[in-house]
Amino acid sequence: MDILTLEHFAARVNETFYSVGDGNAPFVLVEVKPLAAPTLAGMLRAPFSLLFRNGSPILFTQKIFQMKHEAIGEVGIFLVPVARDQEGFLYQAVFN
Repeated sequence: MDILTLEHFAARVNETFYSVGDGNAPFVLVEVKPLAAPTLAGMLRAPFSLLFRNGSPILFTQKIFQMKHEAIGEVGIFLVPVARDQEGFLYQAVFN
């Protein structure tokens, strides 16, 4: 796959990605957001962030998750736990 961009994920909000190396743990994409950053010459993509929710009571540590999605395929995404709500833990990925 080419360089991942916001456009790869924008239409995938509320869809499930599965972590291949963690027993196919489901992560629901809950937010896709562009990041305010200056555009520099030579940048391959505009910066953006993704927010995923996992309903497991177990907190996953930050790491590269090998994520699988029907339309996108299999990609490695570095996720960091950032919050917890009533539905589970929230994990953020930042692409810059």
